[in-house]
Amino acid sequence: MIDAPRRLIVGISGASGIALGVRALELLRAAGVETHLVMSKSAELTLREELELTTKEVQALADVCYPVKHVGAAIASGSFLTAGMLVAPCSIRTMSEIASGVTSTLLTRAADVVLKERRRLVLMVRETPLHLGHLQTMTRLAEMGAVLAPPVPAFYTRPASVDEIVTQSAGRALDLFGLHSDEVRRWTGD
Repeated sequence: MIDAPRRLIVGISGASGIALGVRALELLRAAGVETHLVMSKSAELTLREELELTTKEVQALADVCYPVKHVGAAIASGSFLTAGMLVAPCSIRTMSEIASGVTSTLLTRAADVVLKERRRLVLMVRETPLHLGHLQTMTRLAEMGAVLAPPVPAFYTRPASVDEIVTQSAGRALDLFGLHSDEVRRWTGD
């Protein structure tokens, strides 16, 4: 058996919380993990509202970037080996497209491929409150093999800033791929 490659797809959708995807890219770069980025059009709009970064600056954090409409890209094929995909943040629309299997963009197609290949798909769903339809969609995704990891603050770390909360949340999501960062504060039980 060949080990999974140190290559991860990162999707950034238009939900609030763009900093989660950006921080994940920064942590992955520091860990020497090859990253393949796809951002939705809504993500580019949200980026302008939430961070003082341009789309090009976010794309520069990844090894390879793909236009969201390029459904023929490498990450749209199961033969392109990856350790999986992180969608951070994940909008309800993106989550719902992935759950239905009816994908309209490279972001949701890549996630669908990750699921069909039985690779790890982690969705940092950013929405609250949730209605029954959202919860049923989440259940369906969990049954399909996805990991739903909403970015819930770890208050036991006593974060002093939003940046610390973002780092902890992004780092814990990367833990789910076996990619560990020294920037994540671990519970010791002391």
